[in-house]
Amino acid sequence: MYYPIVAVTGDAVPPPLRLMADPVRWRLLRELADGDLRVRELVAAVGEAQNLVSYHLRQLRSGGLVTARRSSFDGRDTYYSLDLAGCAHALAEAGAALHPGLASAGTAPPGTASAAGSGAGHRPCRVLFVCTGNSGRSPMAAALLRHSAGRWARAASAGTRPRPLHPAAAAVLRDRYRIDISDHRPTHVAAVASEPFDYVISLCDKAREACPEFAGSPRRVHWSLPDPAAGADTPRAAYAGFDRLATELSTRVRFLLPVLAEAG
Repeated sequence: MYYPIVAVTGDAVPPPLRLMADPVRWRLLRELADGDLRVRELVAAVGEAQNLVSYHLRQLRSGGLVTARRSSFDGRDTYYSLDLAGCAHALAEAGAALHPGLASAGTAPPGTASAAGSGAGHRPCRVLFVCTGNSGRSPMAAALLRHSAGRWARAASAGTRPRPLHPAAAAVLRDRYRIDISDHRPTHVAAVASEPFDYVISLCDKAREACPEFAGSPRRVHWSLPDPAAGADTPRAAYAGFDRLATELSTRVRFLLPVLAEAG
């Protein structure tokens, strides 16, 4: 949830800016901007006590800037994620409070359209998405990135324990994005570990732990996304799960584009 739009008068500071202005919370947001992390990883990154980090994470969650999800690898762990859409909304709201002309400044990743529209002089970024089965999350992410980025990014996918493509994954991408992945063939991550990638993005907690080392030391990023097929006992339930996944992947990919544009 986001802070509601409120009238700001005089010198009142918008709540999201008050949240972000705290040095520890700002450092936590910066760390989460690079990928989803557990509390112990955030503690190590910012060098603060765990109880203080947990307190600030609760504040950021209540402000709609951070989300949390229980790890599918170890149910005792929780992964924290930067709510990119929530941050964009909050920054746009704060901009509008300062000047009406800034109202739309935070609603979309800067440079996305211009970067996606031109491949001239740009070395394509090579991105590998990894999940456990290479049957849903990773092929969907790779397809969405290819669809959005055009010629200036190359996307591939692999799994730590490959399985056939889930039919709901293909159906959702076909219905919602007119993307056809029906010819996808699962690939084991070991088969591509020697290929040069700029980014390796793990999409499930189990795959993060099982990923091998990759040639060239690509940048490693983690997106903690649950298996959309888990617990789906009917085709309709599976479709709904993959539909929710597609929405989250589409948002994450949209905000990844300017990062890749800068890296290329």
